[in-house]
Amino acid sequence: MKTVTNKTQKSLTIPLPRGKTLHLGFGKTAAITTNASEHPPLKKLVDAGQIEIHDEGSPSAEGAGGGKASQVWMPRHGSRPGHRGGDR
Repeated sequence: MKTVTNKTQKSLTIPLPRGKTLHLGFGKTAAITTNASEHPPLKKLVDAGQIEIHDEGSPSAEGAGGGKASQVWMPRHGSRPGHRGGDR
């Protein structure tokens, strides 16, 4: 797996193999398959400087803001432990 990072100040629509597209907001990162990183339209975006592609385990990919370590769990206000909501 590889990580793609949007380096522009706007959202991008990135073409992927097999007719798929990736919608990536500005400054955001997403995981793509290794063979997708070899897709010619993706290479054009890399050459234009609009996106960067990193290996998922590389330090630059982890520091790009997409790592799980930056996520913080926040409890909901007014929630009770063990309470299940919904219609029964």
